[in-house]
Amino acid sequence: MTEPATIDEVVLDRSIIICCGSGGVGKTTTAAAFALQAARLGRSACVVTIDPARRLANALGLDDLTNRPTRIEGAWPGELHAMMLDPKGTFDDLVQRYSDTAEQAEDIKVNRIYRNLTGTLSGTQEYMAMEKLYELVEEGGFDLVVVDTPPSRNALDFLDAPRRLTHFLENRVFQALMAPTRVGLRFMGVAAHALLRTISKVAGADIVSDAVAFFQAFEGMEEGFRVRAIRVRELLTRPDTAFVLVASPRPDSVDEAVHFADKLAESKMSVTALVVNRVQPRFAEDEQLASLPSGAEGGSGRAFDQLVENLRGYTAASDREEQAFADLVVKVAPAPVYRIPLLDSDVHDLDGLATIADLLFTTVGD
Repeated sequence: MTEPATIDEVVLDRSIIICCGSGGVGKTTTAAAFALQAARLGRSACVVTIDPARRLANALGLDDLTNRPTRIEGAWPGELHAMMLDPKGTFDDLVQRYSDTAEQAEDIKVNRIYRNLTGTLSGTQEYMAMEKLYELVEEGGFDLVVVDTPPSRNALDFLDAPRRLTHFLENRVFQALMAPTRVGLRFMGVAAHALLRTISKVAGADIVSDAVAFFQAFEGMEEGFRVRAIRVRELLTRPDTAFVLVASPRPDSVDEAVHFADKLAESKMSVTALVVNRVQPRFAEDEQLASLPSGAEGGSGRAFDQLVENLRGYTAASDREEQAFADLVVKVAPAPVYRIPLLDSDVHDLDGLATIADLLFTTVGD
């Protein structure tokens, strides 16, 4: 019979690990622990967070992270790097990459539509994360890239972002707005003129002018974005890409994780491993508790009975947690399940992160 595998045997030989899950389950710390363990094994690893909160920097003992990989020094044979996604900076880099001239890139970046687009278009942050993932994998020279995604329902946007941004650029309404940039306003059709008049009345003529200028500046770049989006999607379906679902025993976290596992399956992808974080340790089995005698009369006897009662309470809590994520385990089967016990403090530095890595990578899956 094959022995259950440790999680490093399941995921650490991959080139991409995408950590998904709801907020507050220790997903960022888990992602950082993967990258740390890879560095311990002599690999060059980079962990990137999409979450603008500073959890990753805190877990690595840093004050801040930027949109470029920062090397973390430590006593390991490999390399550990970390970065925090800057969606606008990444979008600016892409505009620079796909523009024919420096003037075209500058026209786009100063346009009001573009500035609003980079901050408000649904999925822009997630799409830029995909772009950064592609850049790190294809051009960064790393053996392993670990991505800490937003909370799971937004992480679904992360998976779908390449397709949605491509659809945005190919939308017929915006193609109509690009028409005057190609043939001149006097050659526009009646429908296009009517569209622009309607938008002008509702949003103002300046908005229409900005929109036309934006798509004029963007002309010819759509194909570059479309091709890149296809390549990014291919990254997600590669055999050496692992999806690690991180959850806690809380019912709301389990519900989110089940939802994500279902959606991932709909996208023809699957969970590679499930990490259940902050699990109540089990100090004794039911049979052991049942065999314990009642305490003798006196203070020491009452203290012993209280200790046994506490053990029963912890065991009952552990049973409730196991029941809470039992359905999730079924959903992700045959992916192995790994548990990280509840600690008495949060992770604030590399020593704390090393403790999480020690616990995670000595754990055998179910």
